[in-house]
Amino acid sequence: MKLMNYVEGKWLEGKGDGTPLLNASTGEVVAHATSSGIDFGSVLHYARNCGNHNLRKLTFHDRGRMLKALALHLLEKKNEFYRISYLTGATKVDSWIDIEGGIGNLFVMSSKGRREMPDTPFYVDGSPEVLSKNGTFIGHHIYVPKEGVAVHINAFNFPVWGMLEKIAVNLLAGVPAVVKPATATSYLTEAVVKEIISSKIFPEGAIQLICGSARGILDHVTNQDIVTFTGSAHTGKMLKSHKNIVEHSIPFNMEADSLNCCILGEDVKPGSEEFDIFVKEVAREITVKAGQKCTAIRRTIVPKDMIEPVGEALSKRLAKTTLGDPTVEGVRMGPLASLDQKEEVLSKINQLKNSCDVVFENSNFELLGGSQEKGAFVAPTVLHCSDPFKTTDVHDVEAFGPVTTLIPYQGPDEAIQLAKMGQGSLVGSIVTADDSFATDMIMGCATTHGRILILNKDCAKESTGHGSPMPQLVHGGPGRAGGGEEMGGLRGVFHYMQRTAIQGHPTTLTKVTQVYQPGGARPEFDVHPFTKYFEELEIGDTLTTEKREITKSDIDSFAELSGDHFYAHKADSDFENTLFDSQVAHGYFIISAAAGLFVDPPKGPVLANYGIDELRFIKPMYIGATMQVKLTCKEKVAQEDREGEIPRGIVKWQVEVIDEENETAALATILTMVAKK
Repeated sequence: MKLMNYVEGKWLEGKGDGTPLLNASTGEVVAHATSSGIDFGSVLHYARNCGNHNLRKLTFHDRGRMLKALALHLLEKKNEFYRISYLTGATKVDSWIDIEGGIGNLFVMSSKGRREMPDTPFYVDGSPEVLSKNGTFIGHHIYVPKEGVAVHINAFNFPVWGMLEKIAVNLLAGVPAVVKPATATSYLTEAVVKEIISSKIFPEGAIQLICGSARGILDHVTNQDIVTFTGSAHTGKMLKSHKNIVEHSIPFNMEADSLNCCILGEDVKPGSEEFDIFVKEVAREITVKAGQKCTAIRRTIVPKDMIEPVGEALSKRLAKTTLGDPTVEGVRMGPLASLDQKEEVLSKINQLKNSCDVVFENSNFELLGGSQEKGAFVAPTVLHCSDPFKTTDVHDVEAFGPVTTLIPYQGPDEAIQLAKMGQGSLVGSIVTADDSFATDMIMGCATTHGRILILNKDCAKESTGHGSPMPQLVHGGPGRAGGGEEMGGLRGVFHYMQRTAIQGHPTTLTKVTQVYQPGGARPEFDVHPFTKYFEELEIGDTLTTEKREITKSDIDSFAELSGDHFYAHKADSDFENTLFDSQVAHGYFIISAAAGLFVDPPKGPVLANYGIDELRFIKPMYIGATMQVKLTCKEKVAQEDREGEIPRGIVKWQVEVIDEENETAALATILTMVAKK
């Protein structure tokens, strides 16, 4: 079987025989892959002119709904993905992380897009900046989708997750993708892309797939494109220095394998829950995916007097690890992804042995299925580096397989120094019940780690673990880890967008951003804005209310009703050396009285009060003060129409309370649910 490439809206078979792809357990040929004959310049042109054009027309909510639909569709097909995944050497657990973990990224980003982003094709960033004395000239920032394509060059270890975690954010941003999976396991990626295309959920041009070599594709990227790379630091640096990338300042996000560490706290002793958690975590991180994880624990840093008990406990646990074909019942760890990887890992282990002692090694392991000769099996290995400050191979050499090295430390400062000697890591973890020790480790190690996990008995049961990047949090790291950053919720989306500063009059920027900007025009009408349906409201629609005088009875009654008897609200208080001159109205009374002025009582399009944001009490209001409200439609956020519910949207209103001197006394944003027509 020859794998297909999906380019320019059609499935295309590459020329020639292609590279044979093998079953990692048996060595049998699964498929052949080749991209020979594909015009990469034409592929990228198609993505920009078709895919980008189609996606940019959609809003974040549109794209978010598509991501959810795609996630649901892929879940229905997951059993077929599992069947194919076993051929890569992945066990059921390994495959769950790759397949359902990848689909989980789609669900998370779908929710982020629909709940945290506007129903527009662009995003307004932050607050306006007043740039002139009278406020007629302001500045703001917006994000718009780049007009190019995301080129994803992925690693072999997660052929599903590696693709889905990246396309989840670029598609939500409104940018199409060209996916180049690592050739060795590309047959699983191809199976998933076939389902993405057949679902017809995303518009034409949103995703393309290249199975086989993509050599030369970087010659055709432009400054509107984004390139991401996951894999070895050596390959990543070579691609990052490509002449076209450098000359055109093309964004290049690199996530490279790193020498991640796990630190055992000085407080943890054998027999404690934290000790068992530590041993279990380290063992899991070098056996899940056969240790082929960019986040796997390569350096196990423990107090010097704990080297022996940790080594014994870890060896005892790893001795129970059964190796073999993942389709055979009882197999706990499968092979590496390919024979090339096996040769590479064994070579690195031998290199580490030059400066490290062997703690655990099962060179005569038995297999449950699979082939010793043709399969890519490597047994778990634990080494010990007795002098990690002088023999530094442990901080430089990575065996990308089921391998970790025990490293001793004396005191927190040494632990921090050793962790940082990895020269930049994707993740570090700390197992301790001492929060002070954890704090010292975080403050000492944060600069060289993209993520840090603190594990103890209180969170271990629900923890996602050392090696599991979460779509809500950033994934990446400095230095050796590539210096890149992906995922991270909305942060990841913005990598595929251009942030632009915009300047002008508040009325103009209100129109541009579709969010009311202070100082902009506020047209008033005879019709109360609460009588308008969601579609009828315009940004800037304003109501100026009647006035109300604040009385002593108002303040005293509110104190009794609310139970708030703060001294400033009592007439007999001593106000010397305070912020107030005399008895002052409660801030919450002011905002409640404001609602009494602007709320339209009869039943109408306003369904409910949805909440209040950004409430500020700016100026005290005393007895005899007069308050008036300017209510302005600030922003509209459409909600999905759901069967059995009233179609509606959320309207954000600026509530400005003005006193008798025409100065702002309070400012808030209230939210209402407003029915659609």
